[in-house]
Amino acid sequence: FIIRCRVENLRDIGACQNPFGSFLLLQGLETLSLRGERHCQNALHLAEHLQKHPKVLWVNYPGLSTSPLRSDARKYFHRQLFGGMLNFGVRGGFDAGKKFINSVKLSSHLANVGDAKTLVIHPASTTHSQLSDEEQLSAGVTKDLIRVSVGLENIKDIVADFEQALQHC
Repeated sequence: FIIRCRVENLRDIGACQNPFGSFLLLQGLETLSLRGERHCQNALHLAEHLQKHPKVLWVNYPGLSTSPLRSDARKYFHRQLFGGMLNFGVRGGFDAGKKFINSVKLSSHLANVGDAKTLVIHPASTTHSQLSDEEQLSAGVTKDLIRVSVGLENIKDIVADFEQALQHC
Protein backbone atom coordinates (compact mmCIF):
# COMPACT_ATOMS: atom_id res chain seq x y z
CA PHE A 1 0.00 0.00 0.00
CA ILE A 2 2.73 2.49 0.93
CA ILE A 3 4.59 1.81 -2.36
CA ARG A 4 1.38 2.51 -4.29
CA CYS A 5 0.87 5.83 -2.42
CA ARG A 6 4.41 6.91 -3.17
CA VAL A 7 4.46 5.86 -6.81
CA GLU A 8 1.03 7.30 -7.64
CA ASN A 9 1.87 10.61 -5.97
CA LEU A 10 5.11 10.89 -7.89
CA ARG A 11 3.31 10.07 -11.13
CA ASP A 12 0.17 12.16 -10.58
CA ILE A 13 1.33 15.30 -8.79
CA GLY A 14 5.00 15.46 -9.71
CA ALA A 15 6.48 15.43 -6.23
CA CYS A 16 9.84 14.66 -7.85
CA GLN A 17 11.34 17.33 -10.06
CA ASN A 18 12.48 16.35 -13.53
CA PRO A 19 16.18 16.68 -14.40
CA PHE A 20 15.77 19.72 -16.66
CA GLY A 21 13.65 21.48 -14.03
CA SER A 22 16.40 20.82 -11.49
CA PHE A 23 19.01 22.23 -13.89
CA LEU A 24 16.96 25.42 -14.40
CA LEU A 25 16.45 25.82 -10.66
CA LEU A 26 20.19 25.54 -10.02
CA GLN A 27 20.97 28.02 -12.82
CA GLY A 28 18.56 30.50 -11.26
CA LEU A 29 19.98 30.05 -7.78
CA GLU A 30 23.53 30.60 -9.00
CA THR A 31 22.67 34.06 -10.37
CA LEU A 32 20.13 35.09 -7.71
CA SER A 33 22.51 37.38 -5.81
CA LEU A 34 23.57 39.17 -9.01
CA ARG A 35 19.98 39.65 -10.10
CA GLY A 36 18.95 40.89 -6.65
CA GLU A 37 21.77 43.42 -6.62
CA ARG A 38 20.78 44.70 -10.08
CA HIS A 39 17.12 45.05 -9.00
CA CYS A 40 18.20 47.18 -6.04
CA GLN A 41 20.65 49.35 -7.99
CA ASN A 42 18.09 50.02 -10.71
CA ALA A 43 15.36 50.82 -8.18
CA LEU A 44 17.53 53.35 -6.35
CA HIS A 45 18.55 55.04 -9.58
CA LEU A 46 14.95 55.18 -10.82
CA ALA A 47 13.70 56.53 -7.48
CA GLU A 48 16.32 59.28 -7.52
CA HIS A 49 15.38 60.18 -11.08
CA LEU A 50 11.64 60.24 -10.37
CA GLN A 51 12.16 62.36 -7.25
CA LYS A 52 13.43 65.19 -9.48
CA HIS A 53 10.73 64.86 -12.16
CA PRO A 54 8.19 67.71 -12.38
CA LYS A 55 5.30 65.32 -13.13
CA VAL A 56 5.98 63.24 -10.01
CA LEU A 57 4.50 64.43 -6.71
CA TRP A 58 6.23 62.01 -4.35
CA VAL A 59 8.42 58.88 -4.35
CA ASN A 60 8.41 56.15 -1.72
CA TYR A 61 11.64 54.15 -1.62
CA PRO A 62 13.59 53.40 1.57
CA GLY A 63 16.96 54.00 -0.08
CA LEU A 64 16.29 57.67 -0.78
CA SER A 65 18.10 60.09 1.50
CA THR A 66 14.76 61.90 2.03
CA SER A 67 12.87 58.75 3.06
CA PRO A 68 11.55 58.67 6.64
CA LEU A 69 12.47 54.97 6.61
CA ARG A 70 16.09 55.62 5.65
CA SER A 71 17.63 55.05 9.09
CA ASP A 72 15.78 51.76 9.58
CA ALA A 73 16.59 50.71 6.01
CA ARG A 74 20.30 51.36 6.55
CA LYS A 75 20.12 49.28 9.71
CA TYR A 76 18.23 46.28 8.32
CA PHE A 77 18.98 46.02 4.60
CA HIS A 78 22.03 43.98 3.63
CA ARG A 79 24.90 45.93 2.01
CA GLN A 80 22.71 49.01 1.68
CA LEU A 81 20.65 47.41 -1.09
CA PHE A 82 17.12 48.65 -0.43
CA GLY A 83 14.97 46.36 -2.57
CA GLY A 84 13.56 46.38 -6.06
CA MET A 85 10.12 47.85 -5.28
CA LEU A 86 9.13 51.50 -5.25
CA ASN A 87 6.01 53.55 -5.69
CA PHE A 88 5.33 57.11 -6.68
CA GLY A 89 2.53 59.57 -7.19
CA VAL A 90 1.98 60.97 -10.65
CA ARG A 91 0.77 64.56 -10.95
CA GLY A 92 -2.81 64.53 -12.25
CA GLY A 93 -4.28 61.81 -10.04
CA PHE A 94 -6.40 58.91 -11.27
CA ASP A 95 -6.53 59.77 -14.97
CA ALA A 96 -2.81 60.53 -15.14
CA GLY A 97 -2.07 57.22 -13.42
CA LYS A 98 -4.04 55.31 -16.03
CA LYS A 99 -2.39 57.28 -18.85
CA PHE A 100 1.06 56.48 -17.46
CA ILE A 101 0.31 52.74 -17.35
CA ASN A 102 -1.09 52.76 -20.87
CA SER A 103 1.93 54.71 -22.16
CA VAL A 104 4.83 52.55 -20.97
CA LYS A 105 6.47 50.55 -23.74
CA LEU A 106 9.33 48.64 -22.13
CA SER A 107 7.63 48.01 -18.79
CA SER A 108 4.79 45.53 -18.49
CA HIS A 109 1.42 46.20 -16.86
CA LEU A 110 1.34 43.36 -14.32
CA ALA A 111 0.67 42.93 -10.61
CA ASN A 112 3.63 40.57 -10.10
CA VAL A 113 6.84 41.47 -8.29
CA GLY A 114 10.46 40.42 -8.65
CA ASP A 115 10.39 39.64 -12.36
CA ALA A 116 13.40 40.13 -14.63
CA LYS A 117 11.44 42.82 -16.47
CA THR A 118 10.10 46.06 -15.02
CA LEU A 119 6.45 45.78 -13.98
CA VAL A 120 4.09 48.68 -13.28
CA ILE A 121 0.53 48.87 -12.00
CA HIS A 122 -1.99 51.56 -11.03
CA PRO A 123 -3.72 49.94 -8.01
CA ALA A 124 -6.61 52.45 -7.86
CA SER A 125 -7.84 51.33 -11.30
CA THR A 126 -6.90 47.64 -11.07
CA THR A 127 -6.15 45.61 -7.94
CA HIS A 128 -8.04 47.90 -5.54
CA SER A 129 -10.73 49.24 -7.88
CA GLN A 130 -13.51 47.25 -6.16
CA LEU A 131 -12.86 49.13 -2.89
CA SER A 132 -14.48 52.41 -1.92
CA ASP A 133 -12.34 55.55 -1.79
CA GLU A 134 -12.15 55.29 2.00
CA GLU A 135 -11.11 51.63 1.86
CA GLN A 136 -8.45 52.41 -0.74
CA LEU A 137 -7.01 55.17 1.45
CA SER A 138 -6.99 52.90 4.49
CA ALA A 139 -5.00 50.40 2.40
CA GLY A 140 -2.52 53.13 1.42
CA VAL A 141 -3.77 53.37 -2.16
CA THR A 142 -4.06 56.92 -3.44
CA LYS A 143 -5.48 57.86 -6.85
CA ASP A 144 -2.03 58.92 -8.08
CA LEU A 145 -0.14 55.81 -6.87
CA ILE A 146 1.97 53.86 -9.35
CA ARG A 147 3.63 50.69 -8.00
CA VAL A 148 6.85 49.59 -9.70
CA SER A 149 8.77 46.34 -9.50
CA VAL A 150 12.03 47.41 -11.11
CA GLY A 151 13.58 44.86 -13.45
CA LEU A 152 17.03 43.98 -14.71
CA GLU A 153 16.97 45.99 -17.93
CA ASN A 154 19.57 48.67 -18.53
CA ILE A 155 18.63 51.58 -16.25
CA LYS A 156 18.88 54.04 -19.15
CA ASP A 157 16.15 52.09 -20.95
CA ILE A 158 13.92 52.03 -17.86
CA VAL A 159 14.37 55.78 -17.28
CA ALA A 160 13.68 56.51 -20.96
CA ASP A 161 10.49 54.44 -20.82
CA PHE A 162 9.26 56.28 -17.72
CA GLU A 163 10.21 59.64 -19.26
CA GLN A 164 8.19 59.05 -22.41
CA ALA A 165 5.23 57.67 -20.41
CA LEU A 166 5.22 60.67 -18.06
CA GLN A 167 5.04 62.98 -21.08
CA HIS A 168 1.55 61.56 -21.74
CA CYS A 169 0.29 62.47 -18.26
